[in-house]
Amino acid sequence: MKKFAMAAGCGVLAGILATTQVAGPLLAQEAKEATVYEQLDLFGIVFERIRNQYVEEVDEGELIEAAINGMLTSLDPHSSYLPPNDFEEMQTDTRGEFGGLGIEVTQEEGYVKVITPMDGTPAYEAGVEAGDFITAVDGESILGLTLEEAVTMMRGPVGSDIIVTIVREGLEEPLDITITRDTIKLTAARVRQEGDSVVIRVSTFNDQTMPNVIDGFEKTVEEMGGMENVNGIVLDLRNNPGGLLNAGVDLADAFLEQGEIVSTRTRNAEGGDRFNAQSGDIVTGLPMVVLINGGSASASEIVAGALQDHRRAVVVGTKSFGKGSVQTIMPVQGDGAMRLTTARYYTPSGRSIQALGISPDIVVVQPRRDPDAETEEETTAPRRSEAGLRGSLSNDSLTEDQQEQVLKEQAAAEEAAKLREEDYQMAYAIDILKGLNAIEAN
Repeated sequence: MKKFAMAAGCGVLAGILATTQVAGPLLAQEAKEATVYEQLDLFGIVFERIRNQYVEEVDEGELIEAAINGMLTSLDPHSSYLPPNDFEEMQTDTRGEFGGLGIEVTQEEGYVKVITPMDGTPAYEAGVEAGDFITAVDGESILGLTLEEAVTMMRGPVGSDIIVTIVREGLEEPLDITITRDTIKLTAARVRQEGDSVVIRVSTFNDQTMPNVIDGFEKTVEEMGGMENVNGIVLDLRNNPGGLLNAGVDLADAFLEQGEIVSTRTRNAEGGDRFNAQSGDIVTGLPMVVLINGGSASASEIVAGALQDHRRAVVVGTKSFGKGSVQTIMPVQGDGAMRLTTARYYTPSGRSIQALGISPDIVVVQPRRDPDAETEEETTAPRRSEAGLRGSLSNDSLTEDQQEQVLKEQAAAEEAAKLREEDYQMAYAIDILKGLNAIEAN
């Protein structure tokens, strides 16, 4: 009888333990859900108090939008709510045409920071630089505003002027810059010849990036007389704030024969994607240099990181911006959308560049231009040389054709010297390609 009682007691104890193991998590989950519902009730109470007792009448829709946006912006600098008008403008941006100043901005410690001014836009022409902090618009401080509120202040009719107050590293006093708003028509990519090299300048990643690159590259190579006359490629990604992930993947794929380009990872282990290169290199393995700087972000860093990890290109310039996250645009009720950070991305070697950026293989700092310096025409007399002296002896060691070739090389060297004054980083990249070709030729 005692054994039976003991066995029954053990059975009851086992039952209690089993019940506790199952019920414990369930009770915790229910308590958590109850807390969430209590907080939602609290939100409703606060909303009603504001609507009924705030000193001025409020727009209920705007109040709810502000609450939603506050919830999203508390997560990270890149998550936000897009009201219907902003969502429509964002869709236009990815197609390459929109109205505004032409700057890509983020928020850092309450300040609006310029990621980059876009090529050829009003902000670019007015002298706004990557890394500038905008502290005021038309004399009104924007400190404490959300990024969307600050951007709204900078919007206005095409043709109207805006004064932005800039704080820039190296300047003791804030700088007021007047910018005329305009309709921004971005050319995603331009291709040009620079000596014996082809320069591919990609300013943003949208639906037009790859068509611009392919068309421009084919035309430039044809003008140069074919690929046999091209010594290498400079891919200029400086001040490129990114854009569409797929456009960045396609650009990297254009120069890789195989291998991973980028992978994304979500909060779930089974989530994420992996993007691999397809066979085919549009530049047939020619040497490449990639130019980056602090304004190169997101998709630009994906391209630079992929080409660097595969040792397909030498990366030159300064450390990139360090945006290693992926945002998904999710349409929501009422024709608006939410921009939500849903994944991190990783280069082929498995490194995340979040907050660290891509480190160039060769660090080359672009000298700052003195805004007060004026361009002066050269007034000095031409330099004298032996060839200019009356009755000077001719060169008897070279044929006329060889002497003509030497003169062409001297002219090319002088052009390269001019490029160093205009764009030191680009000149450095061109010199690297010349050096790589000289090594291959020996």
